[in-house]
Amino acid sequence: MGAKQKKALKKNLKKASSQLSIPSDKKEAADFLPLEGGPGRKLPVEKPPVCKASVLYIGRIPHGFYEKEMQAFFGQFGVIKRLRIARNKKNGKSKHFGFLEFKDPEVAEVVADTMHGYLLFEHLLQVHLIPPEHVHPKLWRGFNYRYKPVDRVQVERRQQNKERTLEEHRKLVEKILKRDQKRRKRIEDAGIEYECPEIVGSVQPAPKKIKFDEE
Repeated sequence: MGAKQKKALKKNLKKASSQLSIPSDKKEAADFLPLEGGPGRKLPVEKPPVCKASVLYIGRIPHGFYEKEMQAFFGQFGVIKRLRIARNKKNGKSKHFGFLEFKDPEVAEVVADTMHGYLLFEHLLQVHLIPPEHVHPKLWRGFNYRYKPVDRVQVERRQQNKERTLEEHRKLVEKILKRDQKRRKRIEDAGIEYECPEIVGSVQPAPKKIKFDEE
């Protein structure tokens, strides 16, 4: 190949490359073209979704880690609006899970990321964000209520020591005697020779009718 032919080949390559190159003054290429023709369309730029969840579910709460302790511990991250630990209605004991609401959603997101799986008193905390649409409307009803357990011993004492009529006393004695007979039968069926003591004071004397002499 001669020198003239080489120069002509380089010239043709430059010309072809200049035709293929996109001019800088043209608009940016469209993302897709409509089927029926027309100008191309550019997809709108989607902004990252803003996290608005500020309520946290906290599971596997250890024994002794209650409202005051949680308020002091999680208060290091930010301002806490509301805090609630699920408790038993009868005895007021913790069910080892609760809910926490922060003032700022960003703080709640940071707490969920850092405290999930955190080892606390030999318990791995389970911390999850709850979306606003999944928060129950009755979740915070009575959240600041401090449950006072009922004294069951005192209730049973009053029940046993209350004043009874003769009819109520008779029914109570019949129930005790019937339970005693079942107990004796179970002992006999088991082949155990045992003499059960008699129940003392089981008979309630009937009130006597007093006649007054007519004057």
